[in-house]
This record gives sequence, structure tokens and C-alpha cells, in this order.
Amino acid sequence: MKQHTLKAPCSFAGRGLHGGRPATMQVLPAPEGSGVSFVRTDIGPDAMVPALAGNVVRTRRGTTLSHQGVEVRTPEHLLSALSGMGIDNALVRLDAPEVPILDGCATTFAEAFRNAGIVEQQAEREMIELRSPFTYEDPESGSRLVFEPAAEPSFEVTIDFRSRVIGVQQASFSASGDYLREVAPCRTFCFLREVLPLWATGLIRGGSLGSSLVVSDSLGYVGKPELHFDNEPARHKLLDLMGDLSLAGRPVRGRITAYKPGHHVNTEALKQFLNSL
Repeated sequence: MKQHTLKAPCSFAGRGLHGGRPATMQVLPAPEGSGVSFVRTDIGPDAMVPALAGNVVRTRRGTTLSHQGVEVRTPEHLLSALSGMGIDNALVRLDAPEVPILDGCATTFAEAFRNAGIVEQQAEREMIELRSPFTYEDPESGSRLVFEPAAEPSFEVTIDFRSRVIGVQQASFSASGDYLREVAPCRTFCFLREVLPLWATGLIRGGSLGSSLVVSDSLGYVGKPELHFDNEPARHKLLDLMGDLSLAGRPVRGRITAYKPGHHVNTEALKQFLNSL
């Protein structure tokens, strides 16, 4: 299979999830073999951050990338949309520290990419091939990621928040699936009991009930939103997983099974997996 990029630029504007700062962003076509990189235009034309696992520096309530002192925060939904829509190469111009949260999922990104057009390039897409299974376990959280050889990339997620509302949920996606329909619409979520503590530490300043699901074990989903899927939280964790694992720089040809995934577990598992190759 060949590499792909966008046919035309896509523009976005909104606020960062945590800082709440306005941000404008352009996602541009990029040459084959260049991968995905960010340029912080508010700092300067050379303030570039490649979207690679080695550049992950923080994972609290989102993934933060840093390169030579330049940071990009919460890129995971955008990266998931690029990966899910089969885009290998893109240059992202961003005028703020955070990628805008927009709809809290990846639909706005994925629809814009589809509408702009996705074009085939001449170079072959390079894949990471698995010779044997690899398992990462986090004893503290009980989380686990397993990478296994397979004919095509696929993902399977199980979440368990011990919540009356969410319970145990599963979600899966394969390379032959429809990312825009099956994964992109699934919104980020948090528990009501977390909102005030997160706000007190300067986080979620750009969040809203329009861009996130808020869960109360006594009330259910706050505001009674219409769920896009019965297992929307699990599908959002799948969305995040795909974004974080795209930081490998190349797709992994394998079956990836995740139990209780999160940004720290996703990126730490990926780093150790890449070091094992």
C-alpha cells in the first residue's frame, strides 16, 4: 500500500481543553516519508515538534509532546483522525500550546480530511512488523497492552471503571473498518467527582458538556446527552489509543489488545515495544 497525504489544507479554530486558550490550526499536505509534525507558529517557523513517542513528556489527562523546549499538548484526537483516515504525512501549524478540543472527539477533523481529499503518494507505506508477541503491564493500575502479529492492524479495548453507569465495556476496530463512522464520533469523558479537583489544578478550562460526557454514578450522564453508541466511552478510549500509538511513526501490522488503557499506559507501552524491536 502507498503512503497518503491531504489533497488540500484544512483549517480549525477553537479552545484548548485544559488551558482554554483560543487556538487556530492548519493541517497541510506533506511530502512522502515526512510523517506528522507540528509547528508552533506563535513561537516561530523553526519551532517544530515531530509526532513521535520519544517526544512524549507528560500524560496527565492527555498526551504532551516536547522537542527542544517546544510543547504541543493534547494532540491525540487529531493524531487519531490522521491515523484512522489513513494519512501518513501531514504538517500541522498551530498558534497555541494546545490542539483545540472542538467537538471532544475526532469527527470535525476526520470530516475535514475526507472533504479536502486524501491522495496517494508514490512511496510505499512502511509498516512495523511483529516477529513475536509483546506484552506491557502496569502493576499499579492493572492496565495491560498486548501486541501480536497479524495480517492487518487491529485494535481491541476493554475498560472497567467500576462505575454503575459505564460498567465494563469493549470496543474494537480494524483497518478494514470505517473510522469516521465507528470511532471518530466518540467523545471524551470524565466523572463528575473529578471536575472540581481538575479545575482547581488549572485543567479542563476549555471543556463543556457540548464537547465531553460527564458521568455521575448517582445521576447517570449529566445533562442526559444522547449517546452516539451504547459503548461510547470504550470507543473513545479506542480513539485515544489509536492516536497515542500513531506516535510510533509508522503503522503497526498487528493486533493490539488493551485492557484499561490510558495515555500513560499507551505511550509507555509503545516506547518499550519500540525498544524491543
